Amino acid sequence: MRRKYKLLTPLLFITPALSLYLFYFLIPIPMSFYFSFFDWDGYSPPETFVGFDNWKEMLKDDIFWNSLIHNFVFVILTLLIQIPLGLGLGLLISMRLKGMSFMRTVYFFPLLLSSAAIGILWKMIYEPNFGALNAFLKAMKLDSLTKPWLGDYSTALGAVYATTSWQWIPFYMIVFAAAISEIPRELYEAAKLDGASSWQSFLYVTLPCLKGTIMVTAVLGITGSLKYFDLVYIMTEGGPGNSTDLLATYMYKLAFNSHRMGYGSTVACGLFIVSFALSYIVYRVYVKGVEVL
Repeated sequence: MRRKYKLLTPLLFITPALSLYLFYFLIPIPMSFYFSFFDWDGYSPPETFVGFDNWKEMLKDDIFWNSLIHNFVFVILTLLIQIPLGLGLGLLISMRLKGMSFMRTVYFFPLLLSSAAIGILWKMIYEPNFGALNAFLKAMKLDSLTKPWLGDYSTALGAVYATTSWQWIPFYMIVFAAAISEIPRELYEAAKLDGASSWQSFLYVTLPCLKGTIMVTAVLGITGSLKYFDLVYIMTEGGPGNSTDLLATYMYKLAFNSHRMGYGSTVACGLFIVSFALSYIVYRVYVKGVEVL
């Protein structure tokens, strides 16, 4: 009897979270695949079965492929910019230097803001006439560099990505700082006794101990870059044209602006397949690397 209660207690605690996870994450995935086979407006019952027509249309859809390319740009830049900078800041705030407590708070500040607030804030910064960025460039006598940052096809995507980096680099910083704090100090002391420099300690002590954390942040970075939505939609709504459209923003516009819920579900399924495939590839590469080492 007591053993039954021991099993029941943790089950009761996890039931609310598990129910929300099932309702909002697991159940919608097969439902999206189901709706992708219908021509459905999202309001009336999905009765018009079209088979693979939505999938065929998606494969021929130039906006879909352009949006996917934009997502891949975000993925690559996240792996090359956000995660390395997060690691660097994590190392910096882990050092026992004067003023690091204050800097830790400053670096962490973007994570305290909602995506909506960040989108509005940076939209004001990029504003071509009264925005802070163009005002700064004019003050520095660099008027030729001023642009309508979010209204120019050549700069809109980069401007949006700079904002997402400002938002998410602190997250990676905190993750790496926590992982670094768990590395035994004895390893650094042994490396120092062997005559290792600070750079050598980083290469042969810190990095090997952070392999698991790097893999986790890489998967989080990839999946996060593939499903960016709120900040991008607030700043540009995918414009100008479709120059900043990602798969999530394109899917949203199809489903709720164009009332093509069936085709929007197809794009959502395509996004899920790409996210799952990339995450699996990163995981296998990590496992192979560990086996080699």
